[in-house]
Amino acid sequence: MQRRLKYMDIREILRRLRENHSDRRIAKDLNINRRTVKRYRDWALAENLLTGELPDHETLAAKLPPEQVPPQNVSSAEAYRTQIKQWLDEKVRVSAMYLRMQENGYTGSYSSVLRLARGIDPKTPEAVTRVECQPGEEAQIDFGYVGLMLDADPNNPGASGKLRKTWSFVMVLSWSRHIYVEFVTDQSIGTWLTCHQRALEYFGGVPERIVIDNLKAGITKSIWDDPQLQMTYRECAEHYGFLVHPCRPRTPEHKGKVERGVDYVAGNFLGGRGQMSLGQANRQVRQWCLETAGHRIHGTTKERPLERFSQVEKSRLKTLPEEAYDRVIWSQHKLHRDCHLVFQGSYYSAPFRLLGQKLLIGANTRQVRIYNNKYELIATHDRATRPGERHTHRDHLPPEKLAGLERNRPALLEQAAGVGPATLKLVETLLASTGLDQLHPMGRLLGLQAKYTPQRLEAACQRALDYDDLSYKTVKRILAQNLETQPQGIPVELPPARTFARPLAELVGSLTEVRSWN
Repeated sequence: MQRRLKYMDIREILRRLRENHSDRRIAKDLNINRRTVKRYRDWALAENLLTGELPDHETLAAKLPPEQVPPQNVSSAEAYRTQIKQWLDEKVRVSAMYLRMQENGYTGSYSSVLRLARGIDPKTPEAVTRVECQPGEEAQIDFGYVGLMLDADPNNPGASGKLRKTWSFVMVLSWSRHIYVEFVTDQSIGTWLTCHQRALEYFGGVPERIVIDNLKAGITKSIWDDPQLQMTYRECAEHYGFLVHPCRPRTPEHKGKVERGVDYVAGNFLGGRGQMSLGQANRQVRQWCLETAGHRIHGTTKERPLERFSQVEKSRLKTLPEEAYDRVIWSQHKLHRDCHLVFQGSYYSAPFRLLGQKLLIGANTRQVRIYNNKYELIATHDRATRPGERHTHRDHLPPEKLAGLERNRPALLEQAAGVGPATLKLVETLLASTGLDQLHPMGRLLGLQAKYTPQRLEAACQRALDYDDLSYKTVKRILAQNLETQPQGIPVELPPARTFARPLAELVGSLTEVRSWN
């Protein structure tokens, strides 16, 4: 079987033949068979290549003898070619094809099926282009799982002291390749935004855009044509002034700079260190970013990332805002019958006319803001400091419910004093009485001034005091019958009795002088 040598080997044989070297010497020097040397000598004589000027590469390559393809063996899976082609069109895995073929009596190997499938549908590599950015134009972000770390830090009283799953948050500036790394135990929106804040403060500026993948902390709906940003992350981007550029779903190569950075952190910083605590890892990785990662010769740029950053890119970043972003939590909640929403265990009022509706809450560390479905602000409250705390605006409640809600002894006494001394004395006396609670009756009594005027209420209370008949019913009856203006000598006329005060059996017992009835 004859195979053609590599082009440069053929050119070397040809050069030696032109220098009149023997076949034996050429075969020995190049470690090839003498028959091969003789075959190429015959070819060179036929093409007149041993005299004159040696042709250039293109001309010589065109004169090379055709390569003789060795005879091919017939695949053991050839009988299934048509079926395999159909399966490939249906996106069936080769492993599943192999199992189905075995069920039908196929005794060949899996490799034979795989080779035939690749021959039927060869995978043509897709051409790619490397995207380079201008200084300060872009940063890329990714999370990478790094294993278990001990959640123990003397500076963090909230540390659990247990082994926890840990991820590395990595931000890489695309032009300089300068890197920021932080280890975290979750990928929540709070952690996501806090890492953004620390990374931008570490770089001392803000890039024009940040490239992310489709994690839920940043993207609520990963649609290529119209991705939907998480509302809190959108506000963070507006605060710092960067644009968010989500990658297409399942295309990590679109942020290849940070993908390589995540692998670099896992292989270089964590490699061989053994188990570390979370606090220890975060302290040491900051120094590693500056001293090791920052001073290495980068494989693509062929320069030191920290030098490229400090000399060029740092001055091209946008200026950080004066204050860090105060994270806002957004969520929807129903307004309940008590005119309050429940948010993180605390209660916040909203106008009663919106009962039963879903309202939008935006809460930062200081305030809770409530919006309707048109994003119109309808209420603002101070943020609760503990679960169960209740924040209520008076005008959010139905007016007819306010009187009973705000009724208390100091308020009633103050209101009675505003009517007059007789009213105050009557209310004080009844409120101080033991037994039956007079709070609500006194509230109704003071409410009579709206119907009969405060002056008439004061006169009615004075008349009740004069007759020592202190009750809400008495005052109400005096006002209803206009008795407050009559002279005190005239007794209050009571309506005639329409029924006996005692039952008939008692009357009969009295007439017959039976003593058992009392």
